[in-house]
Amino acid sequence: MGLRGEDVSDPSQSFDYDLEQVLPFAQSLIPGLARTDGMRCIGLRKDGELVAAAVYEGFNGQNMWVHLAGVPGQRWMTRDFLRAGFAYPFLVCGVQRLSGYVNSSNLAARRLNEHSGYRVEATLKGAAPDGGDVLIYVMWRKDCRYV
Repeated sequence: MGLRGEDVSDPSQSFDYDLEQVLPFAQSLIPGLARTDGMRCIGLRKDGELVAAAVYEGFNGQNMWVHLAGVPGQRWMTRDFLRAGFAYPFLVCGVQRLSGYVNSSNLAARRLNEHSGYRVEATLKGAAPDGGDVLIYVMWRKDCRYV
């Protein structure tokens, strides 16, 4: 399955796969997100401006990690972005699971993950920068309704 910039249904939107463009955008919204070897991304542009990013790392054949970021107040979690965001790990890379972590105090991110079908797999007590918990979320390929 090839994913291209024109694989979106809204003509004002396009995908951007250039890590040099998308990673700094994601880092501006996700404090502490560091570049790693093998990192890949999908950025969502609306009218030419980046409004969202999915950044992937830690591919080991069975799992990879995803970090999601979007401009607050923008409608960026579109069906096209969800399909592309899950197609890359599950269909292109062939992993069986996609993992992510969220500080328990980040209610918006928790709602987004749970609405998308992610489930909490583990809790890291006291591991968040604010002293709260970090929740480890997982999406299994077999449970993903977007692929």
